[in-house]
Amino acid sequence: MLGRFLEFSVQTSNIIDSLGFYRLLGFHELEIGDVLSHKYAVVSDGELCIGLHDRSLEGPALTFVHQDLAHEARSMSDHGFDFKYLQLDEDAFNELGFPDVDGNMISMIEARTFSPPDEDTDSSLCGRWFELTLPVKDALRAGRFWAPLAPELLRMREEPTTHMRFNAAGMSLGLSESIALEGPSLCFRCDDKEAVWIAIAKHGFTHHEFPGFEGAFMVLQAPEGTMLYLFDEDFLGELYEVDESGEVPEE
Repeated sequence: MLGRFLEFSVQTSNIIDSLGFYRLLGFHELEIGDVLSHKYAVVSDGELCIGLHDRSLEGPALTFVHQDLAHEARSMSDHGFDFKYLQLDEDAFNELGFPDVDGNMISMIEARTFSPPDEDTDSSLCGRWFELTLPVKDALRAGRFWAPLAPELLRMREEPTTHMRFNAAGMSLGLSESIALEGPSLCFRCDDKEAVWIAIAKHGFTHHEFPGFEGAFMVLQAPEGTMLYLFDEDFLGELYEVDESGEVPEE
């Protein structure tokens, strides 16, 4: 239904400042197309792409590409989706947007707006990205909304607060009831704290230690307001594949 995850779209009034922040952290700027009329840039760590938009947005958005957007829009409308905006025209770049039950925005467009990152692109100083987390009031209620859009539930934890993780068209999407989370945020497993501290000391990044979200040891705030949470490990734990065949592996 969603198509394929493209980018985490955020509004910025100063693309140069935002670009500088991400590039100093080791993100790479990607080549963009000419389909958008406003100022636009994209950065990536090889796994996650962040779209920086110099225009008014309804809020940070999860943006997906669907090649047959007109047909999908009709199907979604028939299933009760209420669009915040909808543009379907043969002579325009087609796009639509709608909120989830907690007001987090979801955007769908008809084609890519930038070239994909190289396969050998290194992770940033933040480490390996593992989840884009949305704040929700009731994770089970939010999960019922997301289940038709992202039917693969990857992980679920019930205590101390409910946290669900879905595969949303190729993107690891978290639903969190944590009161520490104020908006859609990015989570990274950071293996080099020293490098992060050196970058903070050198460039003066806005940051907070132990911000109270899922045991993160630090959060960095981008110029446009995006929050990047850094962890020692995935707070839902690591997944391990279990061999149930009973066979002894050969050495």
